[in-house]
Amino acid sequence: MKARLGIAPIAWWNDDLPELSDDVSLDECLRQAREAGFTGMETGRRFPMDPAALKPVLDKHGMSVCGGWFSGLLLDGDLEVEKERIAGQMALFKAVGAPCIVYGETAGTIQGNRSAPLSTKRRLSEEEVKAYGRKMTIFAEWCAGQGMPISYHHHMAAPIETEAELDLLMKHSGDALPLLYDAGHMAFAGGDVLRVIDKHHARISHVHTKDIRAAVVESLDRTKESFLDAVVRGAFTVPGDGSLDFEAIVKRLAGHGYEGWFVVEAEQDPVKSPPLQMARIGHKELLRVMAAAGYSVEN
Repeated sequence: MKARLGIAPIAWWNDDLPELSDDVSLDECLRQAREAGFTGMETGRRFPMDPAALKPVLDKHGMSVCGGWFSGLLLDGDLEVEKERIAGQMALFKAVGAPCIVYGETAGTIQGNRSAPLSTKRRLSEEEVKAYGRKMTIFAEWCAGQGMPISYHHHMAAPIETEAELDLLMKHSGDALPLLYDAGHMAFAGGDVLRVIDKHHARISHVHTKDIRAAVVESLDRTKESFLDAVVRGAFTVPGDGSLDFEAIVKRLAGHGYEGWFVVEAEQDPVKSPPLQMARIGHKELLRVMAAAGYSVEN
């Protein structure tokens, strides 16, 4: 089985908390990621939207775009409006050969609001999830038809956060809606990271290998502290530096035949957790668990 290893720029620049950002250029970010061993990078706020500007810097470092976040608003929004909103990113991703756009639902989310405690996240009824699942399926079918699939990111502090909420969305959406599996977000939400793979493996099209520091997560007062407070306190880290058993996780994915990108995405304070150092730790651990799971890592 084949796998590719990527990383997200959120370790270098945090889009929600700019103060948690290293003062490095896109060129330097890509250089460090390649030095650590990665061959793919998800997009972030310092990426140009013009492929003519982006391709040369990617080529310089032997890197490719392995995905990138889109702040979706479909829960409360209109399908045609969302098609217009995603068009520019879709054109860029097609031009640079990206595998997918990471769809994150931001309608009603509190993930970027430091004053909103985790316990105040938006909660949907099953009827609301049914309607949302229909819209997401139609949108996913359209995106795939345009030549750029999306992958749905369950996320802390978002409407689809917990294992039960993800189960409902998968139940009430069609197979055309692929799933981004993020072990860190699911563990933070209290879900069973292996059970989620077993239930939804057929829909998983992209994987984020985010780890957590369990002691930090367990110590949070969710009635007072926000998602961003958790980030600042160090809730997330890279594989090999946290609490999750990524050998078991990757073996479970392998057992269900997953092939594709494994992307390190761990937002941290770059002063306390230097991005290059953390990238090296994450890459080393991923190489170890990939070998244990029988993957051949492609460059």
